[in-house]
Amino acid sequence: MNYLEFEKPLSEIEGKAEELRAMARGNPGMDIAKEAEALDRKAEQMLKDLYRTLTPWQKCQVARHPDRPHAKDYIEALFTEFTSLSGDRGFAEDQAVMGGLARFNDMPVMVIGHEKGNDTKSRIERNFGMARPEGYRKAVRLMDMADRFRLPVIALVDTPGAYPGKGAEERGQSEAIARSTAKCLEIGVPLISVIIGEGGSGGAVAFATANRIAMLEHSVYSVISPEGCASILWKDAEKMREAAEALRLTAQDLQKLGVIDRIIAEPLGGAQRGQSASIEAVGKAIEAMLKELSGKKPEALIKDRRQKFLSMGSKGLAA
Repeated sequence: MNYLEFEKPLSEIEGKAEELRAMARGNPGMDIAKEAEALDRKAEQMLKDLYRTLTPWQKCQVARHPDRPHAKDYIEALFTEFTSLSGDRGFAEDQAVMGGLARFNDMPVMVIGHEKGNDTKSRIERNFGMARPEGYRKAVRLMDMADRFRLPVIALVDTPGAYPGKGAEERGQSEAIARSTAKCLEIGVPLISVIIGEGGSGGAVAFATANRIAMLEHSVYSVISPEGCASILWKDAEKMREAAEALRLTAQDLQKLGVIDRIIAEPLGGAQRGQSASIEAVGKAIEAMLKELSGKKPEALIKDRRQKFLSMGSKGLAA
């Protein structure tokens, strides 16, 4: 288990409990069950207390936790007959964006997601989930295909933001993001987005301009990272805690503002402590949102989506 900065007191207690159990395994005559159970109870209560009062910056840390399930995990667990589709038909394949045809509860769908990778090698291959222009152009191609064949689109968002490198800018990063966002507004099929970790900047909006937007309880969604915001406003990236407060990037704040439609509960301690339960909860939320949109005509879906974003921000401004 990788512990976050604010979880250090918890790591000490859980570490002591594991040390006792290791000693007992080495010496079967030792009776340490009561002591270990007492430490377990103390750790559980501390975990509840920590996660009941998470600050926006702490939620950012949880959203970035390396052990959280990523798009690939959700696709493998929730979808069957997944067939990966690659390339933007213009430049290259972008490993930061995975997508393809699949079945969800035996329904044919198109699934698209940011993939960060889960070890050093795969994170480098996936560019830490930061898509280049070809990733967004691939997404446009897949959304076009879904529209042509009347397939619902399910997007799994988890990115620090679009890749800001020189090559990406030379190949039209902002134009590619804009086209992906515009395509989200144009397709006449249900479009559902779930923010499963970080929803960073336009790189997230390009997949999340949807009929229904859900966020995992401890995920974040913002126009810029707290560090980037602090660097611009205060010329000091160390003021990221203040920036996180000001950005109102938590699922709870965004639901009040009408930016998202639902919050998906996470297990105690975050999705990283209960991957299977988190994946199951996301699956149930996707199923419910698809039911809400089933039977709607293409014109109604497009109108619903456009109206949703035109009215965004009018809800909860006084909150």
